[in-house]
Formats: sequence, structure tokens, C-alpha cells
Amino acid sequence: MKQLKIIKIGGGIIDDATSLAQFLQLFARVEGPKILVHGGGKGASEMLRALGIAPQLVNGRRITDAATLEIVTMFYAGKTNKAIVADLQRNRVNALGISGVDGNLIRAVKRPVREINYGFVGDLKPSGVNAALLEDFLGLGLTPVICAITHDGQGQLLNTNADTIAATVAIALSKQFAVELHYCFEKNGVLLDVNDDNSVIGTINLASYAELKEAGIIAEGMIPKLDNSFDALSQGVSKVIIGHALKIGDSLKTVLCLN
Repeated sequence: MKQLKIIKIGGGIIDDATSLAQFLQLFARVEGPKILVHGGGKGASEMLRALGIAPQLVNGRRITDAATLEIVTMFYAGKTNKAIVADLQRNRVNALGISGVDGNLIRAVKRPVREINYGFVGDLKPSGVNAALLEDFLGLGLTPVICAITHDGQGQLLNTNADTIAATVAIALSKQFAVELHYCFEKNGVLLDVNDDNSVIGTINLASYAELKEAGIIAEGMIPKLDNSFDALSQGVSKVIIGHALKIGDSLKTVLCLN
């Protein structure tokens, strides 16, 4: 089965132009078929504040009202996506910037209101991913660059967690490829001590993950990342790796496994 790497970039790397450029140079050197998934970093929140809109995050996920949706759509699908694609073209990667709306790539369902009303936020299922379209792009030698905007098929845009998009796309393509899913950010991996960048937890399985959450070592934004990772592993993804965006292939990283 052909190998495919799906790499999600986020965190402080997106916010720093120099670091992002260095990451994209490394990404360009990754051999074989590959897909890049990105969020928007802190830039969207900064733009919201500049417009007098207070960003709201709960458990690492953004609450998206109508005004926020307009801003994040412009920022993720416009400014951030096209800047990344332009830089990849400079690095001789024939990248194609795309949202979940384009080509009906990713159809989502608006998250139901339970304890928290997340607003215009999309929840995903692998069946909502147009895997055939991505296979066609890859077959043409294109590298899809997917941003965190999806749709519901009824004309409604939805803000969707980029970690979730990466995992869901990985699951959808795992029937045709041996998929490695990489989460890349500004840390060396999942840390035992957030103040010590070298305290990387080398391996995490489902049992140790539960213990680390209970102890509060894994919390906030890292929880949805790991939830998505284990979901991907349980549904056919070959490997999930969490590590520093500027150290792709480095031995200092966290590898996730089910057992």
C-alpha cells in the first residue's frame, strides 16, 4: 500500500513568519504524496480583538458566532492559506490551497447545543470527506493544503478544528494509503512538564493517556489533539506522531499507540 503523510501545522509556528517559512522548507523535502492541514494560529484572535470582538475558547475549541465566522473564514481560507501555498510554490511544491467547501471536500454537521453553544462549529465524520477528490489531486502530483473551514451542504460555512480535520482526512484516506499523521507545533512533543521542552513523553497509549489527563499533565488544547489521534489510530491510520515543526524526523517526539 502506498505511503501518505498528512501533516498538520499549528500553534506558534503559524504565528511566526520566520518559523513558518523554515517549516515549509522542511515540508517541501518530505518525499512522496503528502497533505498539509493548517489552522490560523493566534492571528485570527488578534484580528477579532482589533475589531472589538472578544475571542472565546473552551477546552481548546473556539466558540464561533456569526461575526467570528466571517473573520476566521477570511483569515484561514484567505490570508493564511494563500500565504502558505505561495511559499510552497517558492519551494517547488505544486500546492493547491483548498477549504472544505471547495469541491465539496469536507461536509460537516453543525455541532448540537449541549452544555456549551459553540455556534457555527462543524463536527466531522470520515464519510463527509471527499476522499476520491484528494486521491485525484495526489494523482496529479498536487499537494493539497487544507484550511479549517468546512460546510454543511446547505450553504452554511462552519469553523472546524484543524486537528479534527487532519485526523478525519487521515481516516478517510487510510483505505487507500498507509497513512502517517503528524501533528507539528512549537513543542518537541507531549511534555511531562510544560516548562521543560525536553521532558517529552516518548510513547502514549490509551491507558497512560487517561492517567495523564487525570493528573492534569495533558490539558486544554492538547486534549482534542490526542482525542483525534487515538480516534484515527482506532480507525485505520498507521501511525500518529506529535513533535516540533522544525524537527521533522527528529528522534525527540511523541508516538501514539493504542496498547
